[in-house]
Amino acid sequence: MKKMKRYSPLVMLFDLGKLLRNSFFFVFFLYVVKADSDSSFIKYGKIVFLLAVGFTLFSIVYKWLTHKYELDNKAFHLYKGLLIKSERTIPLSKIQNIQRHTSLFHRMVKMTSIQFETVMTDENAKIKFEVISQAEADWMEVYLKNKEPVADYQMYEFDNPETERQNSNRMIHFHATKKDILKASFSSLSFLVLIPLISSFYYKIDEIFHVEDTAEGFFDKLISSWWIVTIIVIVLVIASATFGIVRTYLKYGKSEISSDSNHIYITRGVINETAFSISKDRVQAIEMEQSWMKRLLGLVKVKLTSAGSLSYGEDTLEVNTLYPFLPVNKANEIVSEILPSYMITQDMIRLPERSFWLRLLWPSWLWALATGALYYLEPIIWNVEQSWMILSAVFLICILISRLLDFSHSSYRINDQFIQFKKGVFTTSLFVSKREKIIEVKVRRNIIQKVLGLASIETINRGKPVQHSGLDDVPLEFAHSFLNWYVKRKNEIKVE
Repeated sequence: MKKMKRYSPLVMLFDLGKLLRNSFFFVFFLYVVKADSDSSFIKYGKIVFLLAVGFTLFSIVYKWLTHKYELDNKAFHLYKGLLIKSERTIPLSKIQNIQRHTSLFHRMVKMTSIQFETVMTDENAKIKFEVISQAEADWMEVYLKNKEPVADYQMYEFDNPETERQNSNRMIHFHATKKDILKASFSSLSFLVLIPLISSFYYKIDEIFHVEDTAEGFFDKLISSWWIVTIIVIVLVIASATFGIVRTYLKYGKSEISSDSNHIYITRGVINETAFSISKDRVQAIEMEQSWMKRLLGLVKVKLTSAGSLSYGEDTLEVNTLYPFLPVNKANEIVSEILPSYMITQDMIRLPERSFWLRLLWPSWLWALATGALYYLEPIIWNVEQSWMILSAVFLICILISRLLDFSHSSYRINDQFIQFKKGVFTTSLFVSKREKIIEVKVRRNIIQKVLGLASIETINRGKPVQHSGLDDVPLEFAHSFLNWYVKRKNEIKVE
């Protein structure tokens, strides 16, 4: 790119869409619900709202006229301002990850959005193009990955996605099937979302139009007939299951994990498509999470820790997750394929018995405070006067069970240059990292741990935010070995 360029004029249309979306509630409240109100608050509110909309419209046009960008063989150059101009330069070497997001709006105008994540931690850590042509986004991505001059984007265009994949030598490791989507919908319990959504919508409508007073007699008639209630329950169950499957399909449909020699590629989504690529040498750690439901179904969520930020604006998808519902065996296979430099050991070391007794007998301040509050309030449940004692005992049993589960799930292992921890109560997490990717380690001991010969260890990896991982109550001998193991890192790191 030889000269400064303005962003696509469709950015103004994109920002206008966001303005309309964010203004919907205010328009509905001020001009529909309170349309006939004579309140001074509403009158001035309408004036302030119109002024805010006018200022936002002006800023949208002003931003497009004054913001420009340029890409050369060393850096991105971002320019803004009219009377007071500023330039921001981001070296290409600082870019960590590349994210693509194609929403329904982008599909309608045959565009996309792309975001480049850097190692910087300030507000200027991202380079974001809200609306950009597919060809230019592809050109930028190839330019950054090849680190060498390529033809201008106007001369650069793939014939089709399959040709691009063949040219980049990508290997597909996983592609979500219908069976995977069904498992994902039940594992995520997304079918339970429909009823709370309906309830929330009903109460919001009732606050405005007072539906409950009008429909009270109608609801009483429905509830009085058992067969109508049965039909309603069946319809809600079918609707909830359908809603969960459709919601999961729209979110995770077309999910694909692929890689080439240098990068990992993650795509997902049907209407709103998200694509994420990360350099393999930027992966700081691997984390495998399993909820109780996923353990029953034999599924696992594999997350990658990267030095760059791993989010895209308002998009709630976890773009650093390979796929949240991978079969365990398939997950281990994929990790070994895309990151052959990483090794996950299945044979791990359990915590000693003295760790169990320390965790079991450790005072619970939460239980003590809850018991004190129950004693003071003395609630009576089902006409039982000493209900507070029963509730306190049940709460204590729950705490002891959670500590038992935490102990049974806790284990550790050092295997050559790799270290891994596993812990959790109802959701377990297996953390794996290489010694060269760990920037700091800690060993701590409290008074009880000193008496029992135990310690707490912790590792710190780069990320946004910085990732802290570790395990409590490991044997002191392992803590010493852990420190000696980390000291050997000086033989592996390279100083630029």
